[in-house]
Amino acid sequence: MKREELLGGYDAIFSLGDLCLTSIQLKKHGLRPYSGVFDWAATPILSKVNMMLRNRFAQFMEVSHLRAIGPASDTMLCVADDYYDFVSNHDFELSKNTMTYLGSYYEVMDKYNRRINRFLYAMNTARRILFVRTEGDFGDVMELQATLRGMVKNDFNILVINHEAVDGIVEKNWPLPNVYAVAFPNSVDKWEGNNALWSEILQGIYLEN
Repeated sequence: MKREELLGGYDAIFSLGDLCLTSIQLKKHGLRPYSGVFDWAATPILSKVNMMLRNRFAQFMEVSHLRAIGPASDTMLCVADDYYDFVSNHDFELSKNTMTYLGSYYEVMDKYNRRINRFLYAMNTARRILFVRTEGDFGDVMELQATLRGMVKNDFNILVINHEAVDGIVEKNWPLPNVYAVAFPNSVDKWEGNNALWSEILQGIYLEN
């Protein structure tokens, strides 16, 4: 799709990972009024995100799939859902959880279930939705497009940003309807070094409400 087709108002905008970077940039640009399922986790394998979406989050973070990895920070425990390759760095407080006992599991799941229900509700009710994903190859993005087409009742677009050996913003021109894919430089700190490029790519996109 062409860039101008991406622009305009959306009823909902969701990050699909692969890191917190996407949600941080959406919030910075006034495009994230609430946290989504993928905002504060690592989801490096897009095919697993596609599977999670197709399953409508069934078996997401079931106890039998969880593995405590170690401290994510001074206050948080890093916990992986090995079924979906979903890694949480911001949910399990060290004051409530250990490597062998996740004491706040049900509290964390209450939060995620609210986010999941909000996400699925938007799939059925929003007039127009934008999904933003960093890192995904053509095949996995094509699968993502097909998966979302089976979930979203009305219109949607996907913005894909890959980090590659490029200068500035490079359009990928993938022949996929509803998908606008670009490359950003990977030669800088992607957490801060591409701030101006994020601002440029998100200019002209806004939330309707």
